[in-house]
Amino acid sequence: MREISYAAAIGEALREEMARDESVFVIGEDIGPVRQAEDLFAAFRERRVWQTPISEAGFTGLAAGAAASGLRPVVEIMYCDFVGVAMDQICNQAAKMHLMSGGQVKVPMVIKTPAGCGTREGGHHSGSLEAWFIHSPGIKVVMPATAYDAKGLLKSAIRDDGLVLFIQHRLLHPLTQQVPEGEWIVPLGKADVKRRGQEITVVSYSYALTKVLAAAEELAGSIDVEVVDPRTLTPLDVETILESVAKTGRLLVVHEAPAQGGAGAEIVRQVVERGFDLLKAPPRVLGGKHVPMPYSPPLEDACIPQVADIIRTIREMVE
Repeated sequence: MREISYAAAIGEALREEMARDESVFVIGEDIGPVRQAEDLFAAFRERRVWQTPISEAGFTGLAAGAAASGLRPVVEIMYCDFVGVAMDQICNQAAKMHLMSGGQVKVPMVIKTPAGCGTREGGHHSGSLEAWFIHSPGIKVVMPATAYDAKGLLKSAIRDDGLVLFIQHRLLHPLTQQVPEGEWIVPLGKADVKRRGQEITVVSYSYALTKVLAAAEELAGSIDVEVVDPRTLTPLDVETILESVAKTGRLLVVHEAPAQGGAGAEIVRQVVERGFDLLKAPPRVLGGKHVPMPYSPPLEDACIPQVADIIRTIREMVE
């Protein structure tokens, strides 16, 4: 089995799906040598890869219409922070079209965008905005943390008959992992237990998962941590999380997005509603500060959970 980067896995998924299905096309910003492997741009540029001006509302609206007409667009938005420019096209049009047409119109469309902080780009380029879309009906939200999951989930997202938001953390792009060759997918809505443990369940996704796994490794021998990666936040695989909590009795959710109103709050809500009697202690969310992301590296680091913060919180919950 070969080892490839997260970014390369995403590029492979796009090339394979475009070769498999002529209705798939890519449109948006920073396509080609800037963000994807150059051969994607070269192979499909004539008809199916469209590098656009910075006009998120325009090309997202175009893609929504194309999807409703039978094509399968993959929309590239340069930074997740810029989705605000196209919120009407995403949440008010593409997400609602299937229901409002009585099921007659499908919108098989992927919005693919990098997000998250750690690259020292300030408040306009460091957002973690997944909660906006968890709250919006009609949108699936995918946030893979590994190269394997990124490739398999992107292929599933492209084949899905609805609107899928595919968020990739920029710090994951160079990380490598073993990824099999050949045809395979990762289903939407199925969590993965990344580490088995007995004393506490930690749910995390995207780049924060790498910090949780590092914290769990550092705690090995003193606290046995189970780590669950939901992989998709909508639909959310609550059953896998509940199975873990039934074993450990404790739940911590860790993410970089602000804790206030975030995905962690929704995960805790669903676990408490369906599995309150499984809990030995109050569940907790360890998330980012409720502030725009600073440009200063020390301040940026202070605004999001670090490995030491995760270790300290786990110890407080278990010991």
